[in-house]
Amino acid sequence: MTAQPAPVHHSSSTWRQPVPPSASVERAALIEEVAEAILARGPGRLLVGVDGLTAAGKTSFGHELAEWIANAGRPVLRATLDDFKKPWKDRHLYDRESGEGYYRNAYDYELVKRLLLDPCRNPGADACALCGIDPLTQRDHSAERTPLAPDAVLVVDGVFAFRPEIDSFWDYRVWIDIDAELSVRRGAERDQDWAGSDAESLHRDRYLVAERIYLDEVDPLPRMDAFVDNTDFGRPRLLPPPAPKRR
Repeated sequence: MTAQPAPVHHSSSTWRQPVPPSASVERAALIEEVAEAILARGPGRLLVGVDGLTAAGKTSFGHELAEWIANAGRPVLRATLDDFKKPWKDRHLYDRESGEGYYRNAYDYELVKRLLLDPCRNPGADACALCGIDPLTQRDHSAERTPLAPDAVLVVDGVFAFRPEIDSFWDYRVWIDIDAELSVRRGAERDQDWAGSDAESLHRDRYLVAERIYLDEVDPLPRMDAFVDNTDFGRPRLLPPPAPKRR
């Protein structure tokens, strides 16, 4: 790449994870292959969704894609669907703690459309919000605007990214795939500091249950442009997407 590097604009959320260091030559090559396929979609704004089970590595993959694309000369916006959840203080109004309740009620799809996806899709819009409500501090960031360049690439990671409410927005869809048990194990290890002894049950009984409902109802996997086996972080593999489920 010889283009002048462009900026990556990140959400102001305190939930934001750091950009991971390069794990291997093999991983760097796969990131390059996916990033080049994204840029081949055209010169205008592009919206990229990165989905997968909890703790599959969606955020890291999104960060790595963003860095490669920015180094190729295209400005990048980075966002996560976790920054567009409904306020925790309102959880008494609906079930957000069971697996099904989490799937049905945790995310505010009207908010993510209004603040982020609609502006990015609209060629006449010149700014968007990369964060609604900070998941940790619960601070409302919806009034903070990030400039939208005509050739910006938006990379959004998050579970349920291909639900019908927002599926039509994406120009390129990525699924980061790991085994369900590995998802529970990685997630419990990651969240041990704040969830303590409840970390495993949180992932097994809430997040994994929600994911299974999503996969059963929506069956998003056959629509993927890139299906990435991320079992070995240093040696991810691109695989063909699964066939549609028989109904």
